[in-house]
Amino acid sequence: MFVLGSQRYGPENAVPSLIVSAEQYNLLVRATKGGAPPTLRVNVQTRYYTADTNSYNVVAEIPGTDPQVRDEVVLLGAHIDSWHSATGAADNADAVAELMEAMRILKTTGVRPRRTIRAAIWGGEEQGLLGSKAYAQAHYAGDANARAREKLYVYLNNDPGTGPIYGWYAEGNGAAKAVLDAWLAPFTDLGARRNVMEKIGNTDHLSFTALGLPGFNTIQDYDEYDTRVHHTNMDFAERVPTEGLKQASTVLAAFAYQAATREGPFPRAAATP
Repeated sequence: MFVLGSQRYGPENAVPSLIVSAEQYNLLVRATKGGAPPTLRVNVQTRYYTADTNSYNVVAEIPGTDPQVRDEVVLLGAHIDSWHSATGAADNADAVAELMEAMRILKTTGVRPRRTIRAAIWGGEEQGLLGSKAYAQAHYAGDANARAREKLYVYLNNDPGTGPIYGWYAEGNGAAKAVLDAWLAPFTDLGARRNVMEKIGNTDHLSFTALGLPGFNTIQDYDEYDTRVHHTNMDFAERVPTEGLKQASTVLAAFAYQAATREGPFPRAAATP
């Protein structure tokens, strides 16, 4: 039996919910049809933790080395929070691990990026993109941050889904897609497929695209994501394919390096409401 964790309306209005899987439901139906209606007993216990209700962002970076562009930032992001009924392995601890591994790869190989590569692990995504939105508002919104907006080269977000990175949503930006296509091409032997022009909602890149900043999100597997794993008590490490973690980490590291060494500005689209 699944425990559904998708309650976005605060603890006062969050009703514990259970989902019966198809196999369990069919067993109940067969028993009923056979003349032996089953009796179910369910015990749901909840507890609210109120000692610290804040969410937190974790930010680290590899400084740029080129005096001309080292104050420009290639920003990578994933969200660290998860729903309470499991450990959130596929949503979104796998992406957090991939982001950390990508930074480790870059650090270990000793690359000297021209631009600064910054990794951000957001809190509060599941409650409304709170962590990334607060960061974007503090550092990039308004007249006082106009210069900082110019210096954000590109934002690359890893969520939702799990497994290898097949490509990126180009957010309707054809010029950006051409750049992403060139960066993705070397990874077809590792399972990369294609980038698409479509947009995707409900994840942290929206905090940046709303300000007119170039932000893009990965395309990954949705297999079982919205059925058995996403926001349920099944979201444990066993649901995360190891090979996908390795591939995604490699792709993220390569994209960060490509962005940090590319000549010229990254193509931008207009701000979205």
